[in-house]
Amino acid sequence: MRRRTAAWLALVMLLALAGIALALRAGTRGPRAQVRATLSLAGSLGGADTAGFAHALAARPFRFPADHGPHPDFRTEWWYVTGNLVSAEGRRFGYELTFFRSALAPRPAPRASDWAARDVYMAHFTIGDSAGERFRAAERFERAAAGLAGASTAPWRVWVDDWSVSAPGEGRVEVVAPGERDLAGTRGAGAPHDAGGARDSTRAAPGFWPLHLVARDSIGALDLALAQGTAPVPQGEGGLSRKGPEPGDASYYYSLPRMPTSGWLEVGGRRYHVRGESWMDREWSTSALAPDEVGWDWFGLQLSDGRSLMLYRIRRRGGGISSFSAGTLVGVDGSARPLGRADAAVDVLGTWQSPLDGTRYPAGWHVRILSADLDLAIRPMLADQELNVSVRYWEGAVWLTGTAAGRSLAGRGFVELTGYGPAPRAPSSPGPR
Repeated sequence: MRRRTAAWLALVMLLALAGIALALRAGTRGPRAQVRATLSLAGSLGGADTAGFAHALAARPFRFPADHGPHPDFRTEWWYVTGNLVSAEGRRFGYELTFFRSALAPRPAPRASDWAARDVYMAHFTIGDSAGERFRAAERFERAAAGLAGASTAPWRVWVDDWSVSAPGEGRVEVVAPGERDLAGTRGAGAPHDAGGARDSTRAAPGFWPLHLVARDSIGALDLALAQGTAPVPQGEGGLSRKGPEPGDASYYYSLPRMPTSGWLEVGGRRYHVRGESWMDREWSTSALAPDEVGWDWFGLQLSDGRSLMLYRIRRRGGGISSFSAGTLVGVDGSARPLGRADAAVDVLGTWQSPLDGTRYPAGWHVRILSADLDLAIRPMLADQELNVSVRYWEGAVWLTGTAAGRSLAGRGFVELTGYGPAPRAPSSPGPR
């Protein structure tokens, strides 16, 4: 799950039309001097004119590896990779490398210039260092022109400047159709016809894996290989993730929740060889959030018993949680159990106050999945994992302990918190996200 689009489109139009994208190379995390955010993350999922773009209206088959690639008929999409890593010395890190695409128009306008662009890309790169007790973040913008940024399917690659995620080959076409996970007959009577519990509803595409992640900035660098691990998990109703009551208040959404990861990471001038697990979310839409939805809390958790848990809570303006909040509990075999709002109870155990402007974020959670007898206590690896870029939000590594049917377990994961700060100001001139 990854705030009103008008501000975001205003920015990217300025970038494209004024040619300022080239100057926006990075917004790195240094001393906290000022609040720099001018946009709202949830704005990329609603509002503004959507005429001419495709909408997520009904479940559709996912085709891999093609659906790992771009979907230009839709206005926005993202490739969201996060992970927890540990060095040979036992030093623990969290990282994020995320690419966002936003279309300026439904169709490319005929232009002779090589600099003409229909899409603008934004990327975020973060490193959290538990031993160093420091979180670093960087940001880049580019137009999809002259090779500066883009996304391709064959070969598969998404990039902004020299930050990229790519795959070595095309692989075999694999299809998962809406409702296919129900075919094993594990869905109980009266259960919704979305993600039931079938094994092997998606399979690896030979020759496609592993993914290769590369990023370097003043905050550090990484070079990682990610195997597929668990097969893609369609979220929501066979991959259609509804966020509101109106047709089109939805996205197409799937996750790769347990990707074995190895490679190296550089921070503070030192290189660490690391291993761990990553989580990739893929989502595309044209408008997803309803007008009274202002932000979300998203959890992606990898449990020590081999299961994975995705959970998001959409917050409503004036308080309360949207009935469209949802999640998925993924079994060791890749089977998926859909979770509705009533299946999960989330209590905030504490808060962290940003030194930038006093914004308070949740900092510790008690999560219970009532239908699965799962009881979890979640705490941030670092209290300060706030991105002070042109969209301000908190996203970082978390650790957890708890019980499953009375048996102890542990785990790690990532949490994203959006919409907690003041409403972003519409930018009078382009700035970092």
